[in-house]
Amino acid sequence: MLESTGSGRLLGLETAGGLTPRGAEARPRFFAGFLAAPQVAARGLLAVADVAAARYHQRIRPGSLDPVVTGNGDRLRFESFSGCGGVYARLDVLHEGLGGAETGHGTTNVDVNDPLREALSRMTGDDPLHLRVGPEELAVTTLAGAVVEKKVPLPDRWLRGFAEAQVASARFDLRAELTGAEAVRFLRSLPRTQSRGRGPLWVVPAGRTLRPTTRPGPGAVCLPGPDRLVALERVLRHATGLRVYGPVPDGAAATASAWEVTLPGMRLTLTLSPDPARGFSGEGGVLEALATEDAARDAELIAVLLAWEPRIDPADLAERAGLTVERVRAALTRLGTAGRVGYDVAEAAYFHRELPYDADRAERHNPRLLSARLLVAEGAVELDGELATVASGERRYRVRESGGALNCTCQWWADHQGRRGPCKHALAVRMVRRGGSAAEPVPGGEPRVTRVMPEAETGATW
Repeated sequence: MLESTGSGRLLGLETAGGLTPRGAEARPRFFAGFLAAPQVAARGLLAVADVAAARYHQRIRPGSLDPVVTGNGDRLRFESFSGCGGVYARLDVLHEGLGGAETGHGTTNVDVNDPLREALSRMTGDDPLHLRVGPEELAVTTLAGAVVEKKVPLPDRWLRGFAEAQVASARFDLRAELTGAEAVRFLRSLPRTQSRGRGPLWVVPAGRTLRPTTRPGPGAVCLPGPDRLVALERVLRHATGLRVYGPVPDGAAATASAWEVTLPGMRLTLTLSPDPARGFSGEGGVLEALATEDAARDAELIAVLLAWEPRIDPADLAERAGLTVERVRAALTRLGTAGRVGYDVAEAAYFHRELPYDADRAERHNPRLLSARLLVAEGAVELDGELATVASGERRYRVRESGGALNCTCQWWADHQGRRGPCKHALAVRMVRRGGSAAEPVPGGEPRVTRVMPEAETGATW
């Protein structure tokens, strides 16, 4: 615990045991020090906790309350997902926000329940904030007494969400940048709901601000569900700017986007899935990497070279590993499925973290991948040059390869046109073309695949 001081309330955070560059430690310490902007940090942590507790779609129950914290040597990162899986939040406390204190390396997860939220909410501009990231619990000490929070398991769905958000963000570019005053004005002007049946909302640059529109134009960024940015209101009074990131629009189809509020010594970023009704976990951006044996082997090599770097340059890794940049990116994607790599849009760079998941869990919980492996195991794929036929249930589907991309005659492909990753049929064809012939075992002797779902059961997770 931390001692109280005469200068006001003193707040300390402690986290559970975690992974460090030296391996797993029962009592690692990543950081201990006073933050340079305590009230801003408290509000930023509350914003991350707000997202973890929220369900922006079908608000029937609260989400998890267990943000992840990573020490990257020169910064601390706090991450969470909404209960519906459609909003990824990250608070980066940068070197200048750490008050000159040294930062270690490692990842763990912290619990943020009502007593801690109340302690953070009571912080004022004169109250010091001391973070101590390390031991087996999260403890908060103020003049009113101590609050101790225990670690809880991370939801499995977060693992797929972390991986898919990383893949989506790696395709983003900076599209717009506003000053602090313009950022506050724009965010407070947004509608609280999105009209149903009218398609996604977009924003386009308009002078020094952004203008909402119903159609994408030059420089447009998708804003699917403006109410999902509500957590940013926690920090608006301290905002020094707003940066908006997104991919080049693909026609009028909704896309993911990232909204970053810059703060004194910190950044708070919310990344939104393309539709409030679907989370990141079903986007399918990682499937190609999971189905590629080369990526699996490359990932083992790249993992050794990560070294808890706060900024990972694929070109540098490619040179050190003797691989092409494309193969390094595929390996990083695969590492992301185990929670070992994230992506920072502000620096256009990957970063290293270690989540408490085993390397095979993402594959065991991905129904499209499981179904594709079973199709391969059952010999359902027949190759004929650039064409392939896949027998699935009572139907046969034609998969064609053109320019390295696959398309299929199934309903999934007709609905999504590859925007949510390959269908199970195309994925099975990819595996066979690369030499796959059977389902692979996982620890415990269980097969990676269980069954092929009937075509009538195809849904958003496929």
